[in-house]
Amino acid sequence: MILEKVKAVIAENLNVDVNSVALESQLKQDLGADSLDAVELTIALEDAFDIKVDDEAAAKFITVQDIVTYIESLK
Repeated sequence: MILEKVKAVIAENLNVDVNSVALESQLKQDLGADSLDAVELTIALEDAFDIKVDDEAAAKFITVQDIVTYIESLK
């Protein structure tokens, strides 16, 4: 459930096909995110999951798995 929602948010914000987003996908290297995309993605994730992501945690988001693990730790 969380993974599917994360994938949808990433696909929408990075303008990539949702099917190209996998747990092991790297946000910058594989999905083409730059630093501005990373900030916008963090905001979108906060809105989608009704959470607050601190800057230190967001800086550690390298892969989709990192995001899913972080969100799961808050629920």
